[in-house]
Amino acid sequence: MAIFLNKDSKVIVQGMTGSTGMKHTKLMLADGTDIVGGVNPRKAGTTVDVDGTEIPVFGTVAEAIEKTGANVSVLFVPPAFAKAAVVEAIDAEIPLAVVITEGIAVHDSAAFYAYAVSQGNKTRIIGPNCPGLITPGQSNAGIIPGDITKPGRIGLVSKSGTLTYQMMYELRDIGFSSAVGIGGDPVIGTTHIDALAAFEADPDTDLIVMIGEIGGDAEERAAAFIKENVTKPVVGYVAGFTAPEGKTMGHAGAIVSGSSGTAAAKKEALEAAGVKVGKTPTETAKLAREILAG
Repeated sequence: MAIFLNKDSKVIVQGMTGSTGMKHTKLMLADGTDIVGGVNPRKAGTTVDVDGTEIPVFGTVAEAIEKTGANVSVLFVPPAFAKAAVVEAIDAEIPLAVVITEGIAVHDSAAFYAYAVSQGNKTRIIGPNCPGLITPGQSNAGIIPGDITKPGRIGLVSKSGTLTYQMMYELRDIGFSSAVGIGGDPVIGTTHIDALAAFEADPDTDLIVMIGEIGGDAEERAAAFIKENVTKPVVGYVAGFTAPEGKTMGHAGAIVSGSSGTAAAKKEALEAAGVKVGKTPTETAKLAREILAG
């Protein structure tokens, strides 16, 4: 089992022929991802040789789905064109759109998320500004390094790309059912709560690791959800214990106002819901080990 992505996922890459898209298409293929096509209106009808694999390029997402049966799109589209690319994916009703692009205007993200909702939520959006998701040993949609862990029984959901990688490496001997990087922008498609619900329903996930960071109230809302709906053990980490108040830190979403949004407030909310919270990623990994060891 896995959440959102598995060995049967057929993946297309919007923006595959650009340098970033091509680089990560190669890495995804090396991880065993079934990449069935790219999308670039200017190069429609051509094929691209990626390390010996011929991948067709289509003019539209709809055509790619019709010709290949694709059910996942990974988007490496520059910020200015990302909204149109996501809307195209939603119009084609692709079940999963993974938006890697960083620097998309919040207004654009809000617009394409609202559009997905208005169309009946047929397309799950992950991101933007995220590393994507991986089900080790089955499929990798995004930029998560595929060689830092193995299949296992931990589910991971994280706002931070770098901390996703660190946690996967720290617990590499145990392994992961799926790891989902949801992104740290103020408006994202898939939330901590969406991933927590999916891991709770996944019979092959025994423990969930949740990584948050300062800013907003997503972690507090996730804590309330865990208290009411999650029976599996959850361990957490909140990045930003030493961040100065009122200053935007890196991610566009990481801004603290008053006591709301601080790492301490988030830690308190999570612990009140029964989540063990580490002060560092390494301590969080240790807590996960202790729970799994019983």
